[in-house]
Amino acid sequence: MHYTELPTPALMIDLDGVERNLDRMAKLCREQGVGLRPHTKTHKTPEVGRMQLDRGAVGLTVAKIGEAEVMAEAGLDDILVAFPIFGGEKLWRLAQIARQRRVLVSLDDEATAWELSRAASAQQATVGVLVEFDAGFHRCGLPPGPGCVALAKKIEQMPGLKFRGLMTYFGNVWGTVEERRKEAEQVRGRVAKALAAFAEVSMPVEIVSGGSTPSAEFASLIPGLTEIRPGTYVYNDMNTYYQGVCRMEDCAVRVLATVVSTAVQGKAIIDAGSKTFSSDLLGSGPKAGYGYVVEAPDASVIKLNEEHGHLDITKSAHQFQVGEVLTVIPNHVCTCVNMHDDAFLLRRGEVVGSWRIAARGKVR
Repeated sequence: MHYTELPTPALMIDLDGVERNLDRMAKLCREQGVGLRPHTKTHKTPEVGRMQLDRGAVGLTVAKIGEAEVMAEAGLDDILVAFPIFGGEKLWRLAQIARQRRVLVSLDDEATAWELSRAASAQQATVGVLVEFDAGFHRCGLPPGPGCVALAKKIEQMPGLKFRGLMTYFGNVWGTVEERRKEAEQVRGRVAKALAAFAEVSMPVEIVSGGSTPSAEFASLIPGLTEIRPGTYVYNDMNTYYQGVCRMEDCAVRVLATVVSTAVQGKAIIDAGSKTFSSDLLGSGPKAGYGYVVEAPDASVIKLNEEHGHLDITKSAHQFQVGEVLTVIPNHVCTCVNMHDDAFLLRRGEVVGSWRIAARGKVR
């Protein structure tokens, strides 16, 4: 079956592209001497998680307990929950996973650590903890320095917990190659400051976890970094493309959509809107539009309603016809994938299978 025969809108994954992306990142990490703990937030499928581990990943990263449960139930191990989880029911579930799998959690507050300790010790589980510090993104994390040491020492005294190291997020490493390199150099100083505080009190730090897809190529610039957590690289999107992180052919996810109306002059309407792509605007490059139309690059996806995608075709040489199918590369593939129950797998344009997006909607 050719992909053009699929009912639309449909999420399509090019398996050859995925495999190239996985191999490239695994090689990049080996060459830089850092571990790879990829974030599953992009693909949300145990199948891809297993492919990543088979290529040498040291473990997986998730953001929510529901995602961790999906990966653990599939038999995958060494899972980092890179989010400060709070709440009795969620922490109870986390401790349940920790009884069967190796689990790490990042946090930046003593109150969170105590709640986690109570949940873990009640179920005779042990959870590894990474203290989160801020490397410049200003979202979560303590300032790098003595505050991280103080929290780590308290964690060491809490039953059910084991201090394993530090975590940060390089979300501020964004933009052109030079912009990303410059920010990575700033991050280097913040990581060094965090590690110096532990060295001053002779407290060992086993893991230093950081990174992102845009910063992955600069991991070797940051001494002490032991692992990185890129997520988007597995599929890529227009944000990674416009930063020069990937080529267009490395964007392994496309959305198939049908032109359903050309009645309004200068417009074509497709059957894929915000419930298909999400409403994320482009954050890099031209910073405009809601996706890239492969068959008509000179057309712009200018607006999304829930079910309608609005294409501005006034400057396009393409002759749009009702009933034709188009492929669109999303701006932000992570949120796009999370809108779909399943994805169709392609090799050279032919549909060869499908994956259920098992961790879709796992927000708790």
